[in-house]
Amino acid sequence: MKTLMRPAMALLLGGAMAFPAVAGSLDAPASEPVVAAPVVPYVASNDWTGGYVGAQIGYGDFSAGAVDGDGAIYGLRAGYDWDFGQWVAGVGVDWDKADIDLGAGPDAIDSVARLKLRAGYDLGQTLIYATAGGARAKADIGGISRSDNGYFGGIGVEYALTDQWSVGGEILEHRFDNFDNLGVDVDATTASLNVNFRF
Repeated sequence: MKTLMRPAMALLLGGAMAFPAVAGSLDAPASEPVVAAPVVPYVASNDWTGGYVGAQIGYGDFSAGAVDGDGAIYGLRAGYDWDFGQWVAGVGVDWDKADIDLGAGPDAIDSVARLKLRAGYDLGQTLIYATAGGARAKADIGGISRSDNGYFGGIGVEYALTDQWSVGGEILEHRFDNFDNLGVDVDATTASLNVNFRF
């Protein structure tokens, strides 16, 4: 009986030892291909809510009846914006110093101040907007300092360099009807670049 049991046990043990070699493999298992996640382009966002102060420099072209003149302008600006997500609205003031001769005589434009409203579209770091409001111009005419109120409208763009610094540009059209009751209308086009500190 023992002689029959030994070969049977050897057969069973040999089969058990051989089973892992049949079931498995020494080769590394094949890996599933890795699907890369889609690349989403980075779009920087910017919150335009808050106040700002800045400076500007540009060019002005003024006409008063049959006379006109052009030259450099420069000044200061300040305001406050509200960011509503896709849209931005704001209020501001600015003042430009000028020394623009009108014709061959002593008449000259001295300065232009503006009270501004603006509304624009938020593109993240870039804001494009329309602006309008009231304007006040001062001029020396006939040796007398004169001033008058008018209005303006225009377009602008602002780009956020950082959370606190931005740069921009504006083109504005101004109108002063019957300037200081002199019977002449004064029109002006200004183009300017600005830099702003936002807080």
